[in-house]
Amino acid sequence: MIQSGVIQGRRIGPEQLHQVRALVATHPQWSRYRLSRELCALWDWRTATGQWKDMAARTLLLKLDRRGWVRLPERRVPSPNRHRLVAPAQQQWERTPISGSLSGLGPVELTEVSCLSSGRAEVRAALAQFHYLGWRAPVGENLQYIARSDSGQLLAVLVFGAAAWKCSARDQWIGWTVGERQARLSWIASNQRFLILPFIQVRCLASHLLGRVARRIAEDWQRKYGHRIVLLETFVERDRFGGSCYRAANWQGLGSTRGRSRQDRTRTLQVPVKEIYACPLRPDWREALIA
Repeated sequence: MIQSGVIQGRRIGPEQLHQVRALVATHPQWSRYRLSRELCALWDWRTATGQWKDMAARTLLLKLDRRGWVRLPERRVPSPNRHRLVAPAQQQWERTPISGSLSGLGPVELTEVSCLSSGRAEVRAALAQFHYLGWRAPVGENLQYIARSDSGQLLAVLVFGAAAWKCSARDQWIGWTVGERQARLSWIASNQRFLILPFIQVRCLASHLLGRVARRIAEDWQRKYGHRIVLLETFVERDRFGGSCYRAANWQGLGSTRGRSRQDRTRTLQVPVKEIYACPLRPDWREALIA
C-alpha cells in the first residue's frame, strides 16, 4: 500500500516518510520533542514570522505513529504543554448588572490579549466559569479579545482560532478545490468562543463587538502571525441559540452541519447540529482563497 497523504497541511509521500524514519532510526536517544524540532529544521518548517512550527511537527509525528507509518520512541516526560489542561483559577468578578441600550453603555474598550499572560488568564477564567462549553486551550494560531466598559468592568470575551479542516457547506460556498483548501485554510479563522457575561444585558452589544472585531482582526492576525486572514466562520448550536447577533453583524448563514464530528469514524456519533455562519473581511476574499 502506498503511504501518502496530506497531514498537518503538508504533503507526505515516500520521500518525506523516508526522511522521518531516517531521523528516528539515526537518533534513537532523541525525545519526541527533540525529533519535532529537528524535523522543523530539516524541512525548514516555519510560521510566516519565522518561528519553528514544532507543535505542528509534533502532531504530524504522532499521526504518523498512529497510522503505523513510523515508530516513535516512548514518551519520556509529560508534554511541556500539559499546563494547558490545568483548570484556571476562579476569579472575583465585578458583578454590577448592566442593562439597557448600547448608547447608554458608553465607550467600550476592545483589547486583543493573546500575548498578555494576565489577559489570557482572564479569558480562561471567564470561559471556565460562565460559558456552557467551558474553557479549552486554543491550539495553533489564535487571537483573544476582551471587552470592558469605561469603568473597567469585564463585559465579554471572544476567542478566534483555526478554521474547521472540512465543512461541506462552507467549502461548497467558497467553491475551492481540496488542494486550495489545504493550501489556504489558514486564511480563515473560526470564532470558537463568544461570551457576554451573564450580568450584562445590553441590547446590540454582541453584534457591535462582532462588527468591531471584523474591522480589525485581519491586521491583528498579520501583526502576530505575519499573514492576514480573509474570512471568519463560526458554528452556532441550533437548539441553544438563534444566531441573531451574527446575522445583525452581517455574517452570512451557509447552512447547517450534519450532527457528526471529525472523531466519528463509524458514522454513529451524534453531536448537536450547528448553523454555520461566515463573514468575509474584504471584497476579494473568494479570489484570494481560490487563486
